[in-house]
Amino acid sequence: MSFTQEAAEEIGMKALIWLAGNEELLPVFLGASGASASGIREQAGDPAFLGSVLDFIVMDDAWVVAFCDAQGLKYDAPMRARAQLPGGEQVNWT
Repeated sequence: MSFTQEAAEEIGMKALIWLAGNEELLPVFLGASGASASGIREQAGDPAFLGSVLDFIVMDDAWVVAFCDAQGLKYDAPMRARAQLPGGEQVNWT
C-alpha cells in the first residue's frame, strides 16, 4: 500500500523536523546537501526537498530505525513515502 502525496509530504516534514533536532546528523545533512539552516526553513514546504531529506535518511538503516522509532512509523514508511515525492519514481530499465 502506498502513501498519498499529502501523507508522503507529512512524513517528509516529520523527517525534516527530526533531522533538524538531531545535533549529530544535521551537520552531515547540511554538508551532503549543500543546504543551509536558513535554506531548510525556506524549502521546508517543497515536496522535492522533502524527498531529498528522505533520501538522506534512508542511506543508513540506523537512521531509518531511529527516525521511525521516534515517530512511531513502520521501518518501510520513509521509502514508501519517498516513492510518492518528486524524483522517487521507480525506474524500470527493461
